[in-house]
Amino acid sequence: MDKKQVAHVLRDIGVLLELTGENPFKVRAYVNAARTIEMLEGDIETLVAAGDLRSVKGIGSALAEKITTLVTTGELPYYETLKQQVPPGLLDMLRIPGLGPKKISALYATLSISDIAELEYACKENRLVALKGFGRKTQERILQGLEHIRKFQGQFLAGVVLPTAEELRLQLSRSAAVADVQIAGSLRRRKELVKDIDLVASSQEPRAVMHSFVELPGVAEVVSSGDTKTSVVCTSGINADLRVVSPEQFPFALHHFTGSREHNTAMRQRAKSLGLKMNEYGLFRGQESVQADNEAELFAQLGLSYIPPELRENTGEIEAAARDELPVLVTRDDIQGAFHVHTTYSDGAADLQDMVAEAQKAGFAYIGVADHSRSASYAGGLSVDAVKRQHDEIAALNASQSEVYVFHGIESDILPDGSLDYPDDILALFDFVIASVHSHFSLTGRQATERLVTAMRHPSVTMLGHPTGRLLLGRAGYEPHMETLLEAAREFGVIMELNANPQRFDIDWRHLRSARDQGVLISINPDAHRREGLYDTYLGVGPARKGWLGPDSVFNSRPLEKVKAYFENKKRTQHRRR
Repeated sequence: MDKKQVAHVLRDIGVLLELTGENPFKVRAYVNAARTIEMLEGDIETLVAAGDLRSVKGIGSALAEKITTLVTTGELPYYETLKQQVPPGLLDMLRIPGLGPKKISALYATLSISDIAELEYACKENRLVALKGFGRKTQERILQGLEHIRKFQGQFLAGVVLPTAEELRLQLSRSAAVADVQIAGSLRRRKELVKDIDLVASSQEPRAVMHSFVELPGVAEVVSSGDTKTSVVCTSGINADLRVVSPEQFPFALHHFTGSREHNTAMRQRAKSLGLKMNEYGLFRGQESVQADNEAELFAQLGLSYIPPELRENTGEIEAAARDELPVLVTRDDIQGAFHVHTTYSDGAADLQDMVAEAQKAGFAYIGVADHSRSASYAGGLSVDAVKRQHDEIAALNASQSEVYVFHGIESDILPDGSLDYPDDILALFDFVIASVHSHFSLTGRQATERLVTAMRHPSVTMLGHPTGRLLLGRAGYEPHMETLLEAAREFGVIMELNANPQRFDIDWRHLRSARDQGVLISINPDAHRREGLYDTYLGVGPARKGWLGPDSVFNSRPLEKVKAYFENKKRTQHRRR
């Protein structure tokens, strides 16, 4: 087992203990151990083999023994015994936003509710209204949470699925029978959530390709297999479909299976208006096949400039392509640096030097450190003294090396009334300030909007972090009125964050085009809490492209000197506004 798998088991044990009413200190020990293991640097198998687990803070002898068993055998009898003591439906109930182990345990103890179906029935019968610790509002939130689960049932985070899809594509491309193979579907269009992986391959030997596909190490189960389509279940749990066509059909099949359905319908209508017929097998004028060696030629045959996959949602891309007015979209190569980087000063797993070293490996010219502010005590938020120590350390680091410039920032909590953490004289110490909400999520959309606009009005605010607070497949967020936020961003000169953590991708791509049209800058920020998190910046390029953003609209596509100049000008503006 790797450290992520071990952390998952430890976290599950903590939940199971809480569901069974175990001592809170014992519960917390497992939850804390899970976090500690997950954020360890290096390989846990090496640590276990060396017998060094006891040296890790928070890992006592009993925990060290269990972790060793997990890592060396892949199983833990204690965990299996606990699972047998708790109805499996209780664990399913944890998927409901806002419903934690304590409330689930209370529901089980008082109403014998042991699964989601029983819970929904009880809510519709108003049985939670008079229950201590619940009430009508809680009952309504549970029903909303159940609706949320249904809406996203069977979906996966695109950023998590993408490495699996890339690996399948890479492995399959090594088959001698494969001429070309590409990822298609919603994953190629960079939707934030996907239901499965779609692959399209070209070959003159489809059976050989299918045989290679089902034998790939990432395939756990074969659902169906044929000469043109095979469906499998990957070891990660997601389904993958492979379609094999001839090389002549490949551009048309790739376009068709990339979608979206709405885009394809509009494309067929355009083809029909030109006296052509279009489907997944080709483009035809009567019985004659119209040749296209790639997708660019396919679009050209319909009088269109090439439409990047991310834009294929029938939101005006075909009309823009007909006028040759599609934007030049931002690319991975345009990204120069990353803001919203956490370190061990707050809840990061790596210290400042390690994050700088990783940023250099990632190809960044600069990073913007933004640890949590003091109100975020749960995340080790920085005291005023810690802010000053970090300020001095960053200054010394910039003086000692020139490979990666470090901007000193803060992720300041937006308090319930819209004010910021720290007095103005402390906020003035930072090169930039990201204002974010981390508490009081139950406000109405209007209240949330007022809270955010109040914060954006503060002269020190440089960026608005994860503007809706959503967690994909977790919580919907606080639903502010986005057009009002964009107007405020334009008025006050605030950069909107596109949080590139695949659980967030917030601001949503559907609002990015409006931000671009209003001249609001977007910064693709990784919200990195560990070294590998820096690479999420590149994941964020997908939704940025989907939102029609070019490099001019992306703040961190600017070179270092221009970023410095922007911050210096912002400080001069702050001084005038105070």
